[in-house]
Amino acid sequence: MNLLLLEQADFVAAGRVVLRDRRFTHMQDVHKVEVGDSLRVGLIDGLMGHAEVVRLEGHEAELSVTLDQPPPAKLPLTLILALPRPKMLRRVFQTLATMGVGKVVLVNSYRVEKSFWQTPFLEPAAIREQLILGLEQARDTVLPEVIIEKRFKPFVEDRLPGMAQGTLGLVGHPGAYPPCPRHLDEAVTLAIGPEGGWIPYEVDLLGKAGLQPVQLGERILRVETAVAVLLARLF
Repeated sequence: MNLLLLEQADFVAAGRVVLRDRRFTHMQDVHKVEVGDSLRVGLIDGLMGHAEVVRLEGHEAELSVTLDQPPPAKLPLTLILALPRPKMLRRVFQTLATMGVGKVVLVNSYRVEKSFWQTPFLEPAAIREQLILGLEQARDTVLPEVIIEKRFKPFVEDRLPGMAQGTLGLVGHPGAYPPCPRHLDEAVTLAIGPEGGWIPYEVDLLGKAGLQPVQLGERILRVETAVAVLLARLF
């Protein structure tokens, strides 16, 4: 935990918070805090700053908080992501938050198993938990927006063109396509498929919505690897 993230509900008075949950445990077990110690903190969807430990007891800690720094900027990116398998989904959420993705749309694909949509990891509380872990790692406070679209064709035909308008639209897909561009300074809408890749029909439909295929080479990557590699290459 490189940043202690605070909720509005943690505040007991202006500039004062009391923690009793896993963050308190982390402060004790990892940071070994004592009264007078200073910690990096941030308010979820708000500013960052520092906090001084003013009271430490067996079950809770009280902090004096100063929030005066903006969080890091998000990537100028909308990520369209075919729903990964559940055991990978949690890691992907953390990676997206850590790397600064501001908006992610989870979509269906021919190669996404129907059972994936039943995972409890898609519950709002479960998604938020993983995003917070990613923000703590990256020292960021702003939660990415997560949109769930279970019907691929209506989303791509009706909503994606407007979402991608004014951006560089790309589809990560292996094949005889141009290499993925590097070090961009413009807004991007990027679609990443399942581990088996998009099927040709889906690539065609994404192209009609303004997203053109690009590739990273001959190797087929796991979704979590492809996400990290493509984002690092683009930005």
